[in-house]
Amino acid sequence: MSLLILGGTADARRLTEKLHQQGMALVYSVAGLVRTPDVSCEIISGGFTQFGGLAEYLRLRSKDRKPISAILDVTHPYANKMSGNAVLAAKEMAIPCWRFQRPAWEMQEGDHWQLFENWELLLPALAGYQSIFFTAGQLDQATIRSLGQSLSEQSFSKQEPQKYLLRTAVAPTVSLPSTMQWIKAIGPFDYQNEMDLMRLHHVDLLVSKNSGGDSTIAKLEVARDLSIPVFMLARPTLENADRTYNDIQEYENDIVNQLKN
Repeated sequence: MSLLILGGTADARRLTEKLHQQGMALVYSVAGLVRTPDVSCEIISGGFTQFGGLAEYLRLRSKDRKPISAILDVTHPYANKMSGNAVLAAKEMAIPCWRFQRPAWEMQEGDHWQLFENWELLLPALAGYQSIFFTAGQLDQATIRSLGQSLSEQSFSKQEPQKYLLRTAVAPTVSLPSTMQWIKAIGPFDYQNEMDLMRLHHVDLLVSKNSGGDSTIAKLEVARDLSIPVFMLARPTLENADRTYNDIQEYENDIVNQLKN
């Protein structure tokens, strides 16, 4: 009996180690864009395209008499494509898919958040801000194009062009405008470093995804203390898994109990 853990998060790494200690056979999957995790089990790096897709990988395992008994989705809350593929592949192979969904951040007293369903609604609201800090992962070409159009419009006015700061764990996949500075960094991030960074760049707007967890929450605490507005991108709607958990300890305990029965 083997479990496939779809990881790429600190929660997934911790869960993998705990289940390994229980003596469970595990396969850990990660995109491998940032780093290869140090976990005590078989690792698949680079996704499932190399096998022809997740469902095909599961079929190959069954033919080799090493079937996957369940899929544990512990991916990032915004990895909606992978989560959707996991649900479909699990149904196709008639195995369960159990998901851990990290609790979202909640607005606190002193926060100045605006919530947006998507980039199309968020981008027009950037007007009027001078130094914008993007901490929402990779920006796609359409978003960069919209920012470039904004810069072009500002060049015909007396308004000083906006400045952008983009922080991601890996290099951008598209060409950035000349007014955007890229910072490579991998969390967790502490409060003082976030404070120093935002002050250095005179940030007056923070753009973020609602990732939840402790690793990147310091930026929100600094924004609160400096009265910096936050534009928050809503989480995507995910395909329903067989079971969904918001408490990692409950998730782990249930996995152990279910598979021992």
